[in-house]
Amino acid sequence: MQFTIKEYSVYNEGEILNLYDSVGWSNYTSNPSMLTNAYKHSLKILGAYDADKLVGIIRVVGDGYSMVYIQDIIVLPEYQRKGIGTLLLEKILFEYKNVYQKALMTDNTEKTIQFYKSVGFMMDTDIDSRAFLKIY
Repeated sequence: MQFTIKEYSVYNEGEILNLYDSVGWSNYTSNPSMLTNAYKHSLKILGAYDADKLVGIIRVVGDGYSMVYIQDIIVLPEYQRKGIGTLLLEKILFEYKNVYQKALMTDNTEKTIQFYKSVGFMMDTDIDSRAFLKIY
């Protein structure tokens, strides 16, 4: 199966809500105007396509110099485990290779821990650090 990765430049609410809904991220789908604004103010967004169908997305926020934060990385469940998430992440990491800090937060599952470790990320506990979060 051949996939194309390209900049996601025209926001299509239907296809984006479908992606978030497919992985159960209802905190986003229940507030589509927030999601629209989040996309408009992102540093970079790449989409993965199977022909013309959007099957994955990665969204980055930050300044692009000292810090980038991978806010969202989503692949439709039926397209997972085909290398799409890895390809999206590798493209972003290459684009921002000179950025000092690259961060993300994810579910505390063995699947996600192994995925992110496999592409070079470390858990905060691995570097004698703590991450803090304040949720609205």
